[in-house]
This record gives sequence, C-alpha cells and structure tokens, in this order.
Amino acid sequence: MMSLSRRRFGASLAASAAGAALASMAHASKPSSVSTDNDNLCRFRFAVKWGMIEIDGPPLNRFRLCRELGYDGMELISPGQPSTNELLSASTETGLPVHGLVNERHWQLRLSSPEVAVRDQGRAILEQAIRDCAALRGHTVLLVPGVVGPEATHDQVWSRSLAEIRKVLPLCSTHGVRVLIENVWNGFCETPETYRDYLDAIGSPWVGAYLDLGNCRKFGPTEDWVRTLGPRIVKLDVKDWGAAKGFCKIGEGDVDWPAVRTALAEIGYSGWCTAEVTGGGRDRLADIHQRMTNALYG
Repeated sequence: MMSLSRRRFGASLAASAAGAALASMAHASKPSSVSTDNDNLCRFRFAVKWGMIEIDGPPLNRFRLCRELGYDGMELISPGQPSTNELLSASTETGLPVHGLVNERHWQLRLSSPEVAVRDQGRAILEQAIRDCAALRGHTVLLVPGVVGPEATHDQVWSRSLAEIRKVLPLCSTHGVRVLIENVWNGFCETPETYRDYLDAIGSPWVGAYLDLGNCRKFGPTEDWVRTLGPRIVKLDVKDWGAAKGFCKIGEGDVDWPAVRTALAEIGYSGWCTAEVTGGGRDRLADIHQRMTNALYG
C-alpha cells in the first residue's frame, strides 16, 4: 500500500502538473466551436487525430476544413508528418494551433522492450517527437509506454518505461513539452488506481495523463477514472465503447456522458478533447464535432 507521505507527494506533483498544463494552454486560440457568451461553454477545445481527416491536397486543406467545421486546433503525428514550415504556415493562415503530437512509433519501438537497443531507439523517437512538437508550437506528446505480454510483465513495463521516460525529462523542460501517457488495451495500468500510481511514480510535472474516455470504459465507469486521476489529466481522447457494440460512434456506447460531464466539472477539467474514432470527409467530421458537443456539453 502506498504510504501517506507518498500519497501527499503524488498529490503535490499532480497539482503542479495541473498548473503547468493550464499555463501551457493559455496561448491557445479561443474555442470557435461553441458560444463565448457563457464561460462554461468555453471549457473544451475540440480536435481530431490527423489521420482521421480524409481529404486530398496539401496540409492546408485539412486545416481549412477543420476550421470551417468549428474545430479549435490540430493534433499531428511524429515521425512522418509533413514539413514543419508547411504546417506552421497552415496553422498561421487558419488560426488553428497545433496542440500536440502523437508518437507514431511507440507500439513498434517499445520502451518496455527487453532489448536495450530497442528501448534506446524508442527513446530517440520520443525525443524527436518532443523536438517536433516544440517546432510546431505544441505542448504535448502522446505516449503508450509499453505492452504487457510475452516480452514484459506488468512490473517490467512499469520499471523499464519509467527509466526511459525519466531520461527525456530534461529535454521536456528545455522545450516546454510534456509527455502524456495514454491508457490503452495493452495490459498495463487497467485500473484508475494503478494508472494514478504510475504517473505519481514518475514524479515529474512534465508527465501527465492523456485519458481516453472510451478505452477505460471496458474496465469500469469512465467517470471513476476521471475522479481518481483528477488533476493529473491534461488532455482527453474522446470515443465511445460498449459491451454489445465495441467501439462505436460517440454517444452510442456504454460511456455515461452525463456522469462524465459531472466528474469533469468536479475536477475542474478545461482543455483539449480530441476525437479518436473512424474518420472521413466533411460530413463525417461534422457529425463527429456534433457528437462531441452533445457528449461533453449535453
């Protein structure tokens, strides 16, 4: 059982992390997706994953479409993204900030690998994503820290990934970019308490939670995860999941969205909410925006 002093230390770290998150988001654009007449309707900033935007042409076309549909920013990928200059130009022209990047290689080059060379490669990819994010004026990199399976037990994923993440913290501090751990179906931290304790064990305000609201529903009520993680939550992935339907359209699964809204209000969450669902063209992305609005604002 965690000692009282460790719990207090973890709570202190979480509070510091929350303050850093709010400060880092202060420069982002005002939400265009909802009315600004009521401060309560400005709590969430909407985005979709880069690969969900299925249209032809240069990156500017994706930025323009998302702006037209009312999204508030973009989340890109590293490595494999278009040129930094092209993306910055599109961001400036449309007024849509790049709020962060997803580490696209964390599943292949795992920080939990038993091979030192693979862990070194995984850390190098993470470091590049941090630099890419800073160059695009973003403030977070999404990371899956490893996979429980034949090559690593839960304890080994925990210890190996912690060691590698700690090595990148000076770079995070230099560039002002945070590493956010996403909860996924990888056999790791499948209760909100272990997720919380893992983040606290890292012991740095440069690391926080990228809570996937749909992924955690398989293991229990999403609202319980929100309350347990509290101020450790920096950003949200928005999707739905149900025992009967599996992953499905937002609002059609087992996530209790009114209960989630209540829990988010209780912890004072305000920030980025990025859809991670099946994408498409204009009509599909417009539908996703409306479903996110209904789910998070009611």
